[in-house]
Amino acid sequence: MHEKEIEKLQAEKENIERQLAQKQHKIQRLENRAAYYEKGDRRKRAHRLITRGVAIESVVPRTKDLSETEFYAFAERVFALPDTQRLLMEVTGNHAGGD
Repeated sequence: MHEKEIEKLQAEKENIERQLAQKQHKIQRLENRAAYYEKGDRRKRAHRLITRGVAIESVVPRTKDLSETEFYAFAERVFALPDTQRLLMEVTGNHAGGD
């Protein structure tokens, strides 16, 4: 090979390595962004669960005295009641997706 061809190939190699590094950085930025949004979704869910739990305890204070198993059993029975189901359908019918 001639020296000029070697230099040309070396320059091409360096250019490709630079492009590869740029693509790797772009992938890392996208992964970081995805992790950020996922973390935000978890925080929003945790906040929603906490505020709804507080709402239940403020409306029905005696639920504070229930064990976790008792609370789940209570919630299952309440949400299985036909009136509760009807009311829930009525309320969620006003929202797309129920949220």
